[in-house]
Amino acid sequence: MFVNNKWCLGIISILILVTVQPANAERVKDLASIAGIRDNQLVGYGLVVGLDGSGDKTRFTGQSLRNMLLQMGVRLPPGIDPKAKNIAAVSLHAELPPFAKSGQKIDVTVASIGDASSLRGGSLLMSPLRGADGQVYAMAQGNLVVGGLSAEGQDGSKLTVNIPSVGRVPNGATVERSVPTPFGSENDLVFNLHNPDFTTAARLSEAINQMMGPATATPIDAASIRVNAPFDPGQRVSFASVVENLEIQPADAPARVIVNSRTGTVVINSTVRVKPAAVSHGNLVVTINENIQVSQPAPLAQGDTQVVPRSDLKIAEEGRRMFVFDPGITLQEIVRAVNGVGAAPSDLVAILEALKSAGALRAELIII
Repeated sequence: MFVNNKWCLGIISILILVTVQPANAERVKDLASIAGIRDNQLVGYGLVVGLDGSGDKTRFTGQSLRNMLLQMGVRLPPGIDPKAKNIAAVSLHAELPPFAKSGQKIDVTVASIGDASSLRGGSLLMSPLRGADGQVYAMAQGNLVVGGLSAEGQDGSKLTVNIPSVGRVPNGATVERSVPTPFGSENDLVFNLHNPDFTTAARLSEAINQMMGPATATPIDAASIRVNAPFDPGQRVSFASVVENLEIQPADAPARVIVNSRTGTVVINSTVRVKPAAVSHGNLVVTINENIQVSQPAPLAQGDTQVVPRSDLKIAEEGRRMFVFDPGITLQEIVRAVNGVGAAPSDLVAILEALKSAGALRAELIII
């Protein structure tokens, strides 16, 4: 099937032109990723120099400075702790993207691990970045870009904007070695869905088989689809490009209602349905007015003037209509019915909870 490169790509191009994409379709690259092609986390330790008196005062920072100077041929006298206020010990972390090759640049995030108040104006000295296996994959060095600032007055007042103890070095690390990927070493490609769903996996497998031929794709489970791929690296890249640009219609998400109890925000997806139910919503309003009256004794009567409190208590119930949910009512009809009785978002939460308790809400109710 993949022997003749020209014929293969020609057929694929024709199929792409004549394929009619469904409405509300999404690309495969937005729904799934190829197994084994991922970022790798890197971490390291280093020193930031050139600070304006906002560096560390910790002992391990001085020890790190001593070790660095020793590697450069400078030996400090024993017993002397170099308490330089323009140096800060920092942790480094970066993400090594897939297929990154030696010599490419990646961004580095730098964060203080001592008591440095700010890294603004500092410069990171050459520091190795290691992977989970302990191997060095990149070397970082460069000037920091800090988005925060901190100012302090002589009376002790202090103003801080954002976080000045964290910065970035754009393109500050050079990749020294690449991480091998299984993209060209296996007979097939496995596409993993970001949101596992049996229906979406079946639709993706069916779309690939319709374009590439029967038995090209086989669903493994709700999250993975195995696809037979060419052996030639060039054909495999073209094949992966065609597959990830296919458009399919993913399955509808499970019926779900999410309620934020702090803000009263309610999110209802389009698959929520309600069984037949009748809802009556009303508010009981209690009003208490406190009045003060003065009791004055009659003339020539023996008595004292007294201040007597008087409370007026009123109870009123706002009239609200009862509304009925028909079988299989949709989200739009729920909102229209609730708005019809003038219910607020907080009232909608109470209505949904009551429907869930009565078994009339066919959806998962999540309260955060």
